[in-house]
Amino acid sequence: MKLDNPTSRDIAEIAGVSQATVSRALRNSPLVREETRERIQKIARELNYFVNRNAAGLRTQQSNTIAVLVFDETEGRDVQINPFFLSMFGYITRSAAARGFDVLVSLQQLSDDWHIEYQASRRADGLILLGYGDYMKYREKLDALAQANTRFIIYGVVVDGQPGYSLGCDNVAGGIQATQHLLELGRKRIVILGDTSERHPEFQSRRDGFRKALQKAGLDEEPELVVHTENTEEDGQQAIAGLLSRGTAFDAVFAVTDMMAIGAIQALADAGRSVPGDVSVVGFDDLPRAPYVSPPLTTVRQNIRESSEGLVTGIIDLIEGKEIQSRQTAPELIVRESCGA
Repeated sequence: MKLDNPTSRDIAEIAGVSQATVSRALRNSPLVREETRERIQKIARELNYFVNRNAAGLRTQQSNTIAVLVFDETEGRDVQINPFFLSMFGYITRSAAARGFDVLVSLQQLSDDWHIEYQASRRADGLILLGYGDYMKYREKLDALAQANTRFIIYGVVVDGQPGYSLGCDNVAGGIQATQHLLELGRKRIVILGDTSERHPEFQSRRDGFRKALQKAGLDEEPELVVHTENTEEDGQQAIAGLLSRGTAFDAVFAVTDMMAIGAIQALADAGRSVPGDVSVVGFDDLPRAPYVSPPLTTVRQNIRESSEGLVTGIIDLIEGKEIQSRQTAPELIVRESCGA
């Protein structure tokens, strides 16, 4: 098979793959399965296709660009970016600009091959990853990034054995702070609200803190008060409405995010329950909306500025070949009217 001036697009069409996959295969990238890689290279030889080494050299030079990948966590429902991550963008952009780097922000679906596309395109010198939906699906993509020597840093909990580097809040400490506060107010039947399974390590760590505080107070976690739900206001509202409809008795809610906490307050209001008179509510994150909810939301604050600047410093250090360590930032309990004290 011969073509005049064959291109990577020609190879892609013949092989039935994307141009990005062709590019990776011709660089012997481990991100492409061996069988596919050999098939693409065979087609390239048959077409007398040769990689433009000058252009390839340009792509390998530093672009002074950091890619921030934020993930749609709704998995098929209306696209919804976690507002906590939206609040980080300004600090990340400002911190990067001060170091002479541009920032490329991209919304990704968990099902996309984003890990492959960014490795192949070299549009950025390093990646900052915000959010991930289901961690169990996300983890294999991190393994692929690490195998390809991609420079990346994750905002999130430090998970044993996880590739790459993480910067995040001390979620266990935050869970302890929130629960201790409710216990000090005399609350005993505390709902823990959110998907605290292994799919969400941050939320799981916040529940670990919840358990530790209960145990210190001589209390056990009650299964009927553990409510797994997705991280949206609507889901939080529906989950608490369901508890109320079943007649489950509780006097406090610790929601592992502010979004779910806001939904919980709405459900309680709809049912004629007073917050904080009947039920105290605590969230986690301290979203910009939190002080303006009715009543204003008590929450655990993650230090957005410190975290954002730390992510930028960390990824630039990796780009410059420096060693970095995963670390945690300290949470802070912000007491407002949703707890009554």
